[in-house]
This record gives sequence, structure tokens and C-alpha cells, in this order.
Amino acid sequence: MYELIQVAERTYYLQCPAKMGIWKLNDTDAVLIDSGNDKDAGKKVQKIFDAQGWHLACILNTHANADHNGGNALLQQRLSVPTFAPGIDAAITTYPILEPAFLYGGFPCKALRNKFLLAQPSNCKPLTTENLPDGLTMLPLPGHFFDMCGFQTADHVWFLADCLSGANIVEKYHVNFIYDVSAYLETLDNICKLDGRLFIPAHAEPAEDIRPLAALNRAKVLEICENILTFCQNPLSFDAILQKVFQHYQLAMDFNQYVLVGSTIRSYLSYLLDQGELSASFTDKMLLWQRA
Repeated sequence: MYELIQVAERTYYLQCPAKMGIWKLNDTDAVLIDSGNDKDAGKKVQKIFDAQGWHLACILNTHANADHNGGNALLQQRLSVPTFAPGIDAAITTYPILEPAFLYGGFPCKALRNKFLLAQPSNCKPLTTENLPDGLTMLPLPGHFFDMCGFQTADHVWFLADCLSGANIVEKYHVNFIYDVSAYLETLDNICKLDGRLFIPAHAEPAEDIRPLAALNRAKVLEICENILTFCQNPLSFDAILQKVFQHYQLAMDFNQYVLVGSTIRSYLSYLLDQGELSASFTDKMLLWQRA
């Protein structure tokens, strides 16, 4: 499934579960944007680079989710390649236990210490404009994760990380992970203003016009907000709200989905509270949420 696709003179991507970008610095050196889910992904990347006769100059991680930095460790071990990520995500990439711990809100049990939520540690430095490779422009894309960013190549191709989900994902899973709902909605506005010849989200097909997919993702966020407000006509605890979300969207609950959807619903509650659309009260030693 790891197919190398050229989309411009020096811009390529790898068709895989979380699309990776490649920017050719020159005839021999190339930058990898994200590294896949695990060591097997890293092996496939190395095989593709070797087949093309390319030297991996560095890895740029758009953010610290395990399906975007899981190949770092193997590529560093084999190639001693430097790795960079924006802001807080550089720390989480270096100390990946922070991801499942953050999602769970405490020490993650063994069921949460899996390759989907916990990448192997890799030495990652903060990405700045000073160490950004030539020919790339960095764009902050907050909302999905702490300091997530995207990149534009000099070929006018945008790599947009996880700020958009494909229509099939939106309609199948509904509640896609969001850390900051307000920032996410602002990011959707911002990407609709971008100029480029092609836009490549990690979990959707490349598009010359990204605005319809942005509108679809925005509509789903607003739908979830309205559903939560409807659920909270009477005071409800977080667990009761989460149960209603899983029931409404007919989602299967396991530990991974519990923390991913659960953390996201907490973010929606924070957003709606800050917007004045929900109220919060402490009653009988419980935190209860109700439509304002």
C-alpha cells in the first residue's frame, strides 16, 4: 500500500494509512514529512528511499500522534536522521508516554500502551523557521493536536496533516479527535483561504479545492455541538454524556475509543462552556453539565 506518487517537480507523497510527504531538496537529498505508524512503516520508507537513490536529510513531524511519528525510531536507529516537530509536539515525540497519559488523564493501563497511541521514543528537536529546510513553508494548524502544523512546498503543494478527515471517515466515525474545538474551527477557516495547486490531508484524498471537505468537517463539529446541547437539557455527568454520544452514533467502545472520543467530548464541553452555551455545577459531589 506504500505507493510513491509524484505530484509536482520536487513534491511526492506516500499513499498509506496516514499519508507522508516528501520534498526533494536536490537530486539526492529529500525531507520526509511524517513517518507512519511503527517500525514497519519506517522500513518501507527506507526501502522506497533506497530504491530511488535518495538520502533522507531529516524528518519533519506535523504533530505527535503515533501514526505520524511511529517510524521515527527505526529511521533514527538505522540512518541517524535528525527529527523535528513543532512546539509541545517535539516533547511528546521525544517522550511519547505523554500521549496516552494525556488522553486517559492518568497513568495509562496496559491496554492503552499500544502502537496506535504510544510510539517508540525518538530524539526530536523543536521545529523553527531557522531549522526549516529550504523550499518549505510552515503553517500552524492548531485544533486537532497541541501545536500541529502543515507545510507548503515551493511547488505550491500543501501537506495539511490531520486538520481534515475524509468524507468516509467523517460519516463512519463521526467524532474525530479534536483537542481544541475553537482553534480547530479557526484552522478550517484559515485553510479555506490558502492558495495552492494541490492540498494533501493525511487522512483524505488530495484535492485541488479543499473548501468542500473543510465545510463537511465543520458541519460535523457543529452537529456534535448541537447534539451535546440537546443531551444536556437536564443536568448530566460526563459519563452519561459520553454514553449518549456512543449510543447516538452507534460507536463501538474499547479502551482506544474510550480515550479518543472521551477526550474529544471533554474538549467539546470546554468549548461550549466557554461559549456560554453550557453551564457546569457541582451537585452531590458530581460535576454536572446542562444547557445554559
